[in-house]
Amino acid sequence: MKWGLANTKKASERGALSLRNNLDRVFDDFFSFRPSALFDSEWLPKLDLKEDEKLFKVEAEVPGIEEKDLNVTIDGNILTISGERRCENEEKNGKVIMSERCYGSFSRSLRLPEAVKTDKVSAVFKNGVLKLEIPKDESKLPKKIKVNVQ
Repeated sequence: MKWGLANTKKASERGALSLRNNLDRVFDDFFSFRPSALFDSEWLPKLDLKEDEKLFKVEAEVPGIEEKDLNVTIDGNILTISGERRCENEEKNGKVIMSERCYGSFSRSLRLPEAVKTDKVSAVFKNGVLKLEIPKDESKLPKKIKVNVQ
């Protein structure tokens, strides 16, 4: 009887260990999930979108990008910022121990809430930050009508 109980206990321990290993694998897979797997690019620039009465202001963090490798387009009210971060140098005499920086092309689009004047957009690129000012199309803005109440 002892032998049967010992074997049952060992089998139970093996089952628990197998379950734990499977759960560890699931959690490891979940927490190692990279959102970039959903996109074509390894990284996407962070954006801020602000607005006032007359325009939208967009700031995009694009460190390591040269101006010539950066593109901005507006089609209707869809703003797209795209470009490529290039690897600066390759190791020829040695090996890379660790590399956390991502390189490659990216494309980030967002829908602006209202129609804009694409011919009046201004852009400034300095210190890895792209700043855009995009005027709203006043002809598409809601009109306020003053009603005289008698």
